[in-house]
Amino acid sequence: MFAQARAALSATLIFTLLLGLGYPLAVTGIAHLAFPFQAEGSLVRDSGGRLLGSRLIAQPFIDPAYLHPRPSAAGAAGYDASSSGGSNLGPLNPALADRMRASAQALRDEGQGPIPAADAVTTSASGLDPDISPANAFAQAGRVAAARGAPESAVRRVIAGQVVPPALGFLGRPRVNVLMTNIALDAELGRRQPPAR
Repeated sequence: MFAQARAALSATLIFTLLLGLGYPLAVTGIAHLAFPFQAEGSLVRDSGGRLLGSRLIAQPFIDPAYLHPRPSAAGAAGYDASSSGGSNLGPLNPALADRMRASAQALRDEGQGPIPAADAVTTSASGLDPDISPANAFAQAGRVAAARGAPESAVRRVIAGQVVPPALGFLGRPRVNVLMTNIALDAELGRRQPPAR
């Protein structure tokens, strides 16, 4: 009996060290060597080294000179990476309809016309989706142009340059990364001070 217990404990210890420590360290090391930018969280910094955000996690942009991300249900104020998750409200839940109406009214208050796409008023499953649809991005061009004192055509040109096509031409949908587009707007139309992270 003691021999079997010793063998079981030895196997548990060996596999714990091998698969619980060795394998994760090896995969992390390979990831850092092969894909250092992605392994560090796809963090984006300005030329001075100041952290602007991550390409993978949405953040709130409330300045009218910037594209706004889709609404977020992650945390009490939204965009809280430690509380990632959707609202889990069903399609017949009145709270969902109220939240979508409030999001639509906020867009109208900004001077935006008809709702361009569902992602303008709905949250993603994580609440941290960094991308919006091209229709949502182009619908915001007028507001961004007015706030920057730039021609709307120039803003639309910057947005068009940031549209990412579906992977392999058919996987997923075209998308626009909000952070990267806002950085491109600063670079091409005059720098604004982005919010500190």
